Amino acid sequence: MLNKRQQNKIRTPGYFIKRLRDSGYCVVRIFQEYAISDPRRWTVMVNPKSASVFITCYQNREFNNQIMFEFNDGGILFPRNYSIQTESIEVIICNLVKRNIQTITKGDELYVEKTQAPQQTEPVIS
Repeated sequence: MLNKRQQNKIRTPGYFIKRLRDSGYCVVRIFQEYAISDPRRWTVMVNPKSASVFITCYQNREFNNQIMFEFNDGGILFPRNYSIQTESIEVIICNLVKRNIQTITKGDELYVEKTQAPQQTEPVIS
């Protein structure tokens, strides 16, 4: 289990996904159970029905646990093996915007509106 400080880091998939979703992107968790010897930590897909960009997080344990993100869309909007080394989610979002990866809107079939918890009503006793 991660402690509270680790939970709000770009290297954790939950935090990464939440921040991208808060920015308007549809994000799907693909995989996060790579082998211990594998430098990949997890993979997500951004906007699966349009841009379909895979983002894989790598951790280089040999050099101070550096984090790197690889973007892969088959070479359409991102060059093949395009990767950046950053600890900032804003840098990730700027790269998506720069490559014209659109956020989803209410008219998009991937759009899921955040619903409020149903209001509890008093039971009616007759």
